[in-house]
Amino acid sequence: MSEVINRNEIDSIVREVLSDYRRESVINTDNIFDKPDKCEVNSLVDKLLQVVYPGYFRDRMYKVYNPDTYYSVLIEDIMYHLRKEICLALGFKKGFSGSDEDREERSLVLTKEFFSRLTKVREYVESDVEAAFNGDPAAESYGEIILSYPGVMASTVARLAHELYLLNVPVLPRLMTEYAHSLTGIDIHPGAEIGKYFFIDHGTGVVIGETTRIGRHVTLYQGVTLGALSTRNAQSICGTKRHPTILDNVIIYSGASVLGGETVIGENVVIGGNAFITQSVPANTRVGVKAPELQLRDGSTKQKTGNGKQDWFYII
Repeated sequence: MSEVINRNEIDSIVREVLSDYRRESVINTDNIFDKPDKCEVNSLVDKLLQVVYPGYFRDRMYKVYNPDTYYSVLIEDIMYHLRKEICLALGFKKGFSGSDEDREERSLVLTKEFFSRLTKVREYVESDVEAAFNGDPAAESYGEIILSYPGVMASTVARLAHELYLLNVPVLPRLMTEYAHSLTGIDIHPGAEIGKYFFIDHGTGVVIGETTRIGRHVTLYQGVTLGALSTRNAQSICGTKRHPTILDNVIIYSGASVLGGETVIGENVVIGGNAFITQSVPANTRVGVKAPELQLRDGSTKQKTGNGKQDWFYII
């Protein structure tokens, strides 16, 4: 059994860590109660999914005898906690110098405005579910898609977060989409503009950047990146169009990367897997990558390499 650390050693370690906290650093802060709570935000997302998809997600703590009463209580609960988190998030807003009372008042206005947009979000989400059902022959029902498809969950949370993003609520939208990212492997920035009938099939590894614009009836497969071209001084281009525009009826297959703010993918384009695109593609175009040449050898054949070693190739 390893030696037990004595009290003096523990005290010394604690003093060293606390001393490091006192130095000026971008990762240190004195007030632990002036910022949004990630766990609270995650809980808000889960509750918002209950509102967006009534009857599919519910709190197991309660039996629902009267759905109207249940959802009334639920919405009121979300509004209360959302207002609190928005109020805390406003402290991160550049140029916001209002008093605590100003933040309280502003957070109430923003909360009510967000809920006024909820029916619009549901309209777009419904189109996404339909796109998934029509785009995946493995789908057996709408319920299966809502309950189990990671792409639909990620896009739903992104649509909710996007409305807060449009209301200039800081931090909170990003926390929401990062929660969905952690659950699905799909990274959608809340600033991305996404049209109706959007479908992410499989989804793992999909990345969609902040200034991406996506039209209607667009399908992405796993590993697709809609990103920006790299730059050394990122803050100098903050707020500029850095990510591509994808027009209507586009399909982008797995592993493809489409990069750059000036890159526009025209209508009805199909982009093959593993393509790397940094320039615009005209409408009605098919983009593909030449398949690599495969070498197959019979299992009984040995082929010597330049270093004298033997490689084995098998027909599969």
